[in-house]
Amino acid sequence: MRIKPRVKICSISSVQEAQLAIAAGADALGLVGEMPSGPGVIPDARIKEIVMTVPPPVATFLLTSSTAVESIIEHHQRTQANTLQFVDALPVGAYQQIRAAVRALSWCRWCMCREKHRWRRRSV
Repeated sequence: MRIKPRVKICSISSVQEAQLAIAAGADALGLVGEMPSGPGVIPDARIKEIVMTVPPPVATFLLTSSTAVESIIEHHQRTQANTLQFVDALPVGAYQQIRAAVRALSWCRWCMCREKHRWRRRSV
């Protein structure tokens, strides 16, 4: 049995880019929310605008640097992405609180963490 890899295109910044990525076969789109630094950040209103144009089954990933549960839930409510990608570790119990508040949501279970001037994949 041959497994088809899934492709996520990151740093989508407009409806036009999203439509191009989807037309090219993207399975998921990465939408970068407010971050302390780095490229690709777009306003929440634009993230929601993009999300509202994406047909199922294409996933919309909201990249969030927030680690506070209420802030993450509010960020999701403003944008309506169907997947959360945490770029930092969350406190104990945060996943359960988020899942209870936002039931129809999935999330990326790993993040890239910067440690001593290099990035590494880390399970969360």
